[in-house]
Amino acid sequence: MRPLLCLCALLGASCLDRIILDGTVKSTRDAASAFDTLSDLEVARTAAASSLVQLEGMQKLAPDNEDALYLLTQSWAGFAGAFIEDEWEAAVDRGDDEAEAFQARRARDAYERSLRFGTLLLEQKRPGFVAAQRNADTMKTYLAGYSAKADAESLLWVGAAWLSRGSVASDDPAVVADLFVGVALLERAVELDEGIAYGTALAALGAYHARSPDAELPEAKRLFERALTLTNRGALTVQLLYAQNWACNAHDQATYETLLKEVLAAGDVLPAQRLENTVAKKKAARYLGPARLQRCGFSRTP
Repeated sequence: MRPLLCLCALLGASCLDRIILDGTVKSTRDAASAFDTLSDLEVARTAAASSLVQLEGMQKLAPDNEDALYLLTQSWAGFAGAFIEDEWEAAVDRGDDEAEAFQARRARDAYERSLRFGTLLLEQKRPGFVAAQRNADTMKTYLAGYSAKADAESLLWVGAAWLSRGSVASDDPAVVADLFVGVALLERAVELDEGIAYGTALAALGAYHARSPDAELPEAKRLFERALTLTNRGALTVQLLYAQNWACNAHDQATYETLLKEVLAAGDVLPAQRLENTVAKKKAARYLGPARLQRCGFSRTP
């Protein structure tokens, strides 16, 4: 009998329960990629909400389980981006101020929940994350301690949630002032694994650098183009963010429409990202509508 099982035999059922729970969480993480192959958004929404509740319960029973912390960080960020932000954007476009404020609060709460678990995850993997948030230099020093390619996943999702919270809470000076933390996390993730999650980190950084007309648009364009190359244009969220951020703020209507029409015309180009691509198609159709064209200062096309 293995030493751990021998110890459990002495300690009793609670130890065996923890081994079973840890195994269940690991299996859940190993199988999570199957969720990304769904194409039915209603099924995905319902399943994602149920999974979040289940994961929250498992993490409560095993608060130090890294797989549970990772899954909750990723899942809350993904649920907010795919579903809550979609409802927020729709409310913005139809001019429903009450719904816009409500959905923005929901999205912020979801991203903050992601960051809560992400902070626990990083503190467990390498203590000092919270203390390092003083400035860009302290963050860089802290993140230099992550040297394995496998670390990129955790850094990516904490960084993505950090920047995404900024997009729905841009009126909060404290949130905006801390965006450098999310940028640093994503930059380190890219250094460790440039193509992590089908260019997600590159595209998120591109969106940040194209956050306004006077931001770092050349750098944003470079990041988006690199993401397109690495994904062979198959991860359609890259084109979506490229249009939504760079083309809109660069006042390039031709590129904006070309990118979004490419998303809508794409077939099942990347089955492993089918769900994300389905979300991108839904949003692309909205972004070609009059409300989004007007927000970018574009004229309506015939």
